[in-house]
Amino acid sequence: MATETNEDGTPLAAAAVTVLVVDDEKNIRRTLGMVLDGDGYNVLEAESGEQALELVAQAGRPIDLAILDLKLPGISGLTVLERLRAEEATRELPVIVVSGHATVQDAVQALKLGASDFFEKPLSRERVLVSVGNSVRTARLTRAVTQLRAELEARYEMIGTSPSMQRLYQQIDRVAPTRASVLITGESGTGKELVSRAIHRLSPRRDEPFVRVNCAAIPRELIESELFGHERGAFTGAQGRKRGFFEQAHGGTLLLDEIGDMALVAQAKVLRALQNGELVRLGSEQVVKVDVRVLAATNKELQREVGAGNFREDLYFRLDVFPMKCPALRERREDIPLLAEAFVSAFCKENGLKPKRIDPSVHESLARRQFPGNVRELKNAVERAAILASDVITVADLPEDPHLSPFDDDGDEEVSVSRPNPGERPTLREHREASERRYIIDTLKEADWNVSKAAVTLGVERTNLHKKIRAYGIKRGEA
Repeated sequence: MATETNEDGTPLAAAAVTVLVVDDEKNIRRTLGMVLDGDGYNVLEAESGEQALELVAQAGRPIDLAILDLKLPGISGLTVLERLRAEEATRELPVIVVSGHATVQDAVQALKLGASDFFEKPLSRERVLVSVGNSVRTARLTRAVTQLRAELEARYEMIGTSPSMQRLYQQIDRVAPTRASVLITGESGTGKELVSRAIHRLSPRRDEPFVRVNCAAIPRELIESELFGHERGAFTGAQGRKRGFFEQAHGGTLLLDEIGDMALVAQAKVLRALQNGELVRLGSEQVVKVDVRVLAATNKELQREVGAGNFREDLYFRLDVFPMKCPALRERREDIPLLAEAFVSAFCKENGLKPKRIDPSVHESLARRQFPGNVRELKNAVERAAILASDVITVADLPEDPHLSPFDDDGDEEVSVSRPNPGERPTLREHREASERRYIIDTLKEADWNVSKAAVTLGVERTNLHKKIRAYGIKRGEA
């Protein structure tokens, strides 16, 4: 028989899997031990249920799987299985149940309690190894899925304690358990996808697919095929049947992101799918039934698009059953410190960097920015600062505000040139700074106050000149 392998093709034994064999018959324990040890597994033995539970609780290394006899002295194998399932640490431990005298009821009960497999004695070497390999692999995949789901939930966690966010949380809680369509609006970067994922996660469909479609990113000539699928030969290049996004989301949630950019022809078919739960693949006449909850998101004013003839009015009203608006970041400035801390922490963890502290002055500086790109722009800014900073992120590590002219008043305190008291000679530093300030002003005047041209003349980076202008408090038109 071929050796069982991991998902990557390496021998399963290479992972140093530990198997606990629980049986009151010494010969059975010895036989199983030899079979498993010969295939590279680490084997622990227990002759009773009590000893097995003690080993599981005190094992120096984790036990990956248990082979459990139902008929044991003292507590039965079913009782052992019940106790394993009652403890959080062993709830997911794969257990293979064996017995020489089990009834059908025992087998059914063991499977109800989560046993991975059940077979009777005498044991077959091949059957044991196949069952052990399958059970270990299934447990690993289950753990991987659980971990991935936890990571996704953490990644898409919504952050904010402002009143506008509290109202948004309340709306999510109310609409999530229903089947209602939701229209999520808001500026770009405000977290519309986060809202949609939160609705899905809190809905009865949480264990079914969540499918996001960026309608703006799909060419208009392909949008119908992508949404509803196609049959072989439906168009040039259609070499086989393809399930569209609606079918992929069957039983779950479909997010139509940037729906304001969807072509009118596709809108008519979306309306039919919403009204009847029916679609027809391109190149087919067969009607396909789908059960999909549709959420839509856009940064456009759909009512205005309806008036301009770019969006179907009937589809708009079908989607707008429960409207929700994501607040812009400027409407929830009190959340900026929380968001910045969360982004820096996550960035450092994902990139293997040691944790970095944010100086309070950074939060003050960020709170004065307008952030037309909203939370997405804030995230990019603090992640860039985290790359540049050492242990503490300071204002100097922040990128310049790209939306602010160097001559605008951004609220920063001017760091003007020091002035000596009357009658006192200036220090060398004061004289140098005053001279540099005058030279920058003269150069800016010659360049008609064009910062890029002046930077070329001065032989400095444009960003450095911006900093100098702010530091010296230079105003446009200053003589």
